[in-house]
Amino acid sequence: MASIAKPTIKNFILDVDGVMTDGCFYYTTEGKSMKSFGPDDADALSLLRAYVNILFVSGDKKGFEISRKRIETDMKYPLHSVSTFERVQWMVDAGFNLDETIYMGDGIFDAMVFKRVAYGIAPANGFEFTKDTAHFVTPSTGGNSAVAEACLHIMETFFEPVDLLNITDKVTGGEWVK
Repeated sequence: MASIAKPTIKNFILDVDGVMTDGCFYYTTEGKSMKSFGPDDADALSLLRAYVNILFVSGDKKGFEISRKRIETDMKYPLHSVSTFERVQWMVDAGFNLDETIYMGDGIFDAMVFKRVAYGIAPANGFEFTKDTAHFVTPSTGGNSAVAEACLHIMETFFEPVDLLNITDKVTGGEWVK
């Protein structure tokens, strides 16, 4: 029996809200004041960083500066403001080969992105239709280690499985090294 070739993956593009966060918007009388980012995701992304280009998108204009603080300033990944409806065209215009791209999203319209990229991942708390369209659904919810689970799944599916009990020899300066 012939095996099916795995796509060559070069990019991992993640939505912020509902994937890196719990998806809730926290408002005070002054407006949106904070977002809740979960544990483990930044560490797991460092495992994947040596294998793929990682970047983030957000359509949340009012909370964009909150996301920028966590994603760009703290984690050192690029963040782009892109409407869900424009994400596929944005990827194409930015030079990403969709057949080499994994996209992780949770929202009602992220399913249309999944249909165009090589591989789609949704967190457990994603919109039901979006989860049905995804190639993989994480056991955990966004903002609760879903990205960490996605990273381990990507490593196992497309690169090499990670033995979390024997990882110390491959970490240098807080970064995973191939």
